[in-house]
Amino acid sequence: MLSINDVSVRYGRSVQALRNVSFDVPEGEVVCVLGGNGAGKSTLLRAISATLKLHRGTITSGSVSFDGQRIDRMDPARIVEHQVIQVPEGRQIFGRMSVDENLRAGGLTANPKRRDTARDRVYSLFPRLQERSKQPAGLLSGGEQQMLAIGRAMMTEPKVLLLDEPSLGLAPQLITRIGQIVTMINEEYGTSILLVEQNAAMALRVSHRAVVLEVGHLALQGKSADLANSEDVQQLYLGGHGSSEETEAAEQRIKNRPPRRKLGVWAG
Repeated sequence: MLSINDVSVRYGRSVQALRNVSFDVPEGEVVCVLGGNGAGKSTLLRAISATLKLHRGTITSGSVSFDGQRIDRMDPARIVEHQVIQVPEGRQIFGRMSVDENLRAGGLTANPKRRDTARDRVYSLFPRLQERSKQPAGLLSGGEQQMLAIGRAMMTEPKVLLLDEPSLGLAPQLITRIGQIVTMINEEYGTSILLVEQNAAMALRVSHRAVVLEVGHLALQGKSADLANSEDVQQLYLGGHGSSEETEAAEQRIKNRPPRRKLGVWAG
């Protein structure tokens, strides 16, 4: 469905953010992207949603395609029309508008005949939002604002949902709830999801496949269950209790792995 093929991204003239990254997001699956700060996770989403130019970034090689059609040369509005929708980091809701107005704003590009149906679906998914539909969105809790950000994206009935750090800044019980929401959206509506997350435990639990970015290149990819059982992934992302020397060794092993460049090949 969504294919990232040998994509490299540069910011300005000197900062190489992604190097020859290739993988697929198959139809009806959740794929998570793991990696530390500066690994290129947000850059990857910007490359898919065509928002790199807002950050002075450029795809220097490779391509992004959706359903066999190249989309990396489209503007962001056209990509939204193809129902590839990003929920940005930091939620970015309209704080002075009500919950209901935020949802209506999210549905402006959707089929007018389906807007009410889409809103009913969002309220079914997030009953708390319906309870607060007339309340200014800026008065919602952090978890409720994240639900609103996801709900606003769902107003377009996306085929692919791009989630950028949806658990950022949330309490543990809310992180669990966000994971449940990801699963519900995928299973009930068949939405394919690309989930960028620093909470690796949650991301690996709710996804079918996973990729690990390391300093801009694709160091690991495979089935989520296999990566969750990997000693290196456990040490670096799942709170392994080894020594600092063991952690450094795991980091070095991942850095030294050659990038996986063949599109659609999954380890494990």
